[in-house]
Amino acid sequence: MTIQKRIPLAHSAVFPSGAYLKGGIEPVLDFNSPIGPDGVRPQAVEKESGLPLWQATVLDADPDAAKRDTAVTVKFLSKTQPVVPANKTPFPWTPIEFAGLTALPYIDETGSRPRIAWSFRADGILAPGSAADKGAA
Repeated sequence: MTIQKRIPLAHSAVFPSGAYLKGGIEPVLDFNSPIGPDGVRPQAVEKESGLPLWQATVLDADPDAAKRDTAVTVKFLSKTQPVVPANKTPFPWTPIEFAGLTALPYIDETGSRPRIAWSFRADGILAPGSAADKGAA
């Protein structure tokens, strides 16, 4: 059996109580590259595909989530900035679902003791109920 580097997951498995976008989707800055002549840091690109990286801060609505796990970052690979679904609620956070959600485990050694943490990536961002879970594990 071969376990791939990134593990495909259904949106509902990661965010069973729902997820909300906090703010918008922004470019991931490449802190390993020098600042350009215009004073702007370049956008990071994924090494394998050469596609630009984008990121979103997502609020996990799980009432049992630990404080440090209530806000997670989800990244996207896309030539263009992913489009956020319209927020049809009176709240500042947009309810969302992810298509093609994957997770990569890693060891987070920033706290008092190491723990397993997750790096999330998605193919797309959708309004809830847009069938984001189809085809996911």
